Amino acid sequence: MQVEVLKSKLQQVYVTESNLAYRGSITIDEDLMDAADLHEWELVHINNATNGTRIITYILKGKRGSREICMNGGASVHANVGDKIHILSYCHIDREEAKTYKPLIILTDEDNNIVGKKEV
Repeated sequence: MQVEVLKSKLQQVYVTESNLAYRGSITIDEDLMDAADLHEWELVHINNATNGTRIITYILKGKRGSREICMNGGASVHANVGDKIHILSYCHIDREEAKTYKPLIILTDEDNNIVGKKEV
């Protein structure tokens, strides 16, 4: 049997752009994606710590080194520039493996620079 667990998380990144004219998704700096083991087109949950909204969307690759977090299309109505959000990805693993599994949690500062990993 498999269970769904948290794979990785960008904890407390800040929205740098909100683009209603796009059809949907979130654009994430490729450096941040690499750090959190995220992939273009991957399904992610976004929890907005500023206003409490939660949405599910997919990732588009942003410019490496830009530190951009851009909410696109319908996702843009759930977060404003400057909002603090958490980006979570999940995976399916064997039930026994889940007993000792530890997710990857990336910590950033207010400019979306990577400052470390959270040990869980």
